[in-house]
Amino acid sequence: MSLHLTDITLTYPDGETRLTALDHVTLDVSRGSLTAVVGPSGSGKSSLLAVAATLVTPDAGTVTIDGITTTGMTRGELTALRRHKIGIVFQQPNLLPSLTAVEQLQVMAHIDGRSLTKDRGRAMELLGAVGLADHAHRRPHQLSGGQRQRVNIARALMNNPTVLLVDEPTSALDHERGAAVIDLITHLTHQQGTATVLVTHDRAHLTAVDQIAEVHDGRLHLPTPAQ
Repeated sequence: MSLHLTDITLTYPDGETRLTALDHVTLDVSRGSLTAVVGPSGSGKSSLLAVAATLVTPDAGTVTIDGITTTGMTRGELTALRRHKIGIVFQQPNLLPSLTAVEQLQVMAHIDGRSLTKDRGRAMELLGAVGLADHAHRRPHQLSGGQRQRVNIARALMNNPTVLLVDEPTSALDHERGAAVIDLITHLTHQQGTATVLVTHDRAHLTAVDQIAEVHDGRLHLPTPAQ
C-alpha cells in the first residue's frame, strides 16, 4: 500500500466540548488505484484529505505514505515528505497569473531545488498527458476552466508523487467537462502509478474508479463497489 490510514481519530474544539471529524477511520489505497470518497457536506471528507496530506495531525492513529509513518515527524520533515511523495490537486487551480502553463509546472522543480531547464521535458510530457501540449505557452487567462484544472492536475504530478490527493476537482465545471476531468484523473492514476484519493460530492462520474468509500458523521464505510 502506498497510502495507509490506520484507526484515525480527529477532533476539533467546539465550545466547551470537541467535535469529532473522523472517528476511527482506516483506509488503504494501493499504487495505480483510485478511491473516491463521497458523502454529504460536513461528513468528514475534507478532514480525511487533510490528514492524508499530512496538513493536519490526527488525535490518534497513524498515517503511512509509501512505507513512511509520519508519527513524530517535524514540520520540516512533513514538508519534505509532501514535496517528494504527495501531489495535491486543490478544488481551485490557483495558478500564478504571470506564468505560462509549462512554467506553472517548472516552478515545482524550482521549489524542490532542481533546474528549471532540466525539468522542462518532464513538464512538457505531463502537459501532453493532460492534452495541453499545444497550450504550453498560454497563461491562465487564456485557458478555459477545464484547461486550468488540467494544468492543476499536471502540476500535482510534476515531482512524481506516489500519492495523489484530489479535492472536488469538478465543482466549478459543467457536467461534460467534469466527466472529462474525472476520466483524466483515472487514466493518469493508472499511467503514473499513483495511489489516488478523490474527494467528491458527485457520484455521476465515478463509473471507472476502483473503490468508493462513503463518509457519514466521521465514519468511513468500505467497500462500496463502483457502479
